[in-house]
Amino acid sequence: MILLDERDKRPIYEQMIDKLTDLMAREILTKDSPMPSVRSFAMELSINPNTVQRAYNELERMGYIYTVKGKGSFVADNEKAKKESRQSLMGELDSLCERARALGVTQEAVISEVKDNYGRAEK
Repeated sequence: MILLDERDKRPIYEQMIDKLTDLMAREILTKDSPMPSVRSFAMELSINPNTVQRAYNELERMGYIYTVKGKGSFVADNEKAKKESRQSLMGELDSLCERARALGVTQEAVISEVKDNYGRAEK
């Protein structure tokens, strides 16, 4: 389901949160779909179940998942994940545009590159 990066300096549970919210934003994990059990997810990722539980607790606190007693955890409405992912993307785009301007890259060159990239991604 997800791959963790051992070279990443962030704690594993934070990496899990980022990867899972990305899957929710891209609608790979859809509303009301069950999350893997803590135990099975920990075994799949070869990590401590407490780490998975910490990520799940944080995701629930943030409103990305909800828990049904005796049934497990489920994906909440994805709109929040999508909105936050879009905001993050737009922030990254702002930074890239600033860097492009600083390097003397023209607006037309940036727009052309974006169009080319979108065209390749759609094929």
